[in-house]
Amino acid sequence: DVQLVESGGGSVPPGGSLRLACVSSGLPVTGKCMAWFRQVPGQEREGVARFSSASGHTNYADSVKGRFTVSLDSSGNTLYLQMNSLRSEDTGMYYCAASRRGGGCPLRIGRSDDYLHWGRGTQVTVSA
Repeated sequence: DVQLVESGGGSVPPGGSLRLACVSSGLPVTGKCMAWFRQVPGQEREGVARFSSASGHTNYADSVKGRFTVSLDSSGNTLYLQMNSLRSEDTGMYYCAASRRGGGCPLRIGRSDDYLHWGRGTQVTVSA
């Protein structure tokens, strides 16, 4: 069975850093297309970053460019989201997603309904 498990969330003051991890297992070939999303209650789930292990390309939302970095470990089963210079508006539940509908991995991060597989999320709170 497909599993995506996020970890690394927590509380951090503004300007701080966190490193999230998404450990995956059982993903099909389409699972090479992955993304990080975040969501605040009452708002649409927002794409943060997209990563294709096939192409090595990473795209970021404008709001996190220059501050967040996605990487994949050497084994290929753990996707990281390094978050630096965190702001209060970065607060939210962060989700790992994989397997873009259609089987490809467009450059656009896309919307939440563009992805087939999801983790349960890990909470990130940025507050003084």
